[in-house]
Amino acid sequence: MRLIDLSQPLFDRAPNCPVHPPVSFRRTADHPADGWRMEEIAMATHTGSHLDAPLHKIAGGRSISDLPLETFVGPARIGDLRGLEPSAPITAELLAAKLSGLVAGEIALLATGWGERRAMTDEWLYRSPYVDPSGARWLVERGVRGVGIDHYSIGGSGPLNAETHTILLGAGVWVVEELKFPEEVFALPAPQKFWALPLNWPGCSGAFCRPVLELE
Repeated sequence: MRLIDLSQPLFDRAPNCPVHPPVSFRRTADHPADGWRMEEIAMATHTGSHLDAPLHKIAGGRSISDLPLETFVGPARIGDLRGLEPSAPITAELLAAKLSGLVAGEIALLATGWGERRAMTDEWLYRSPYVDPSGARWLVERGVRGVGIDHYSIGGSGPLNAETHTILLGAGVWVVEELKFPEEVFALPAPQKFWALPLNWPGCSGAFCRPVLELE
């Protein structure tokens, strides 16, 4: 077995959603003076590679701890959407063309290339490609269990963001954001086994995770 890491690294002042607090890593003890090394971190729960539970957008929806761990493991297909222009909508028609083999119970992973552009720039912060409501409805109609994207928000930062999240999370489809796709994944046959286990945070609307593809 081999694991391919799809996560983004987190570090002090790492790029993140601009409406969230800055990422903070602070060393609170170190060798040799203290005899230990220790760090203190502070950030929003929806930072870096993380999962959105329905509660993130749906009042009374299930929290991250309400979903069984098995939910976050399953067959995944990668839609190669690299080459999209800034602020491009990911529509139902585009998804149908790029994920034609998608079947119920699978996980749709959307590779826009924005994971490679991760930086505190105007383009990355505000002009990423995004799944529009028609694309979100298409994914729900296909019966996916989850959907991922290589940016901090699957709905982008514009006015359709809330609607996209409501469609997906309201249908019980979890979302994993801030992925990064190494070049080798695009040559793999589909589907591949995907894992994204959340931290054990009872009642939270989301949690950090370490997304990987498992190769036999």
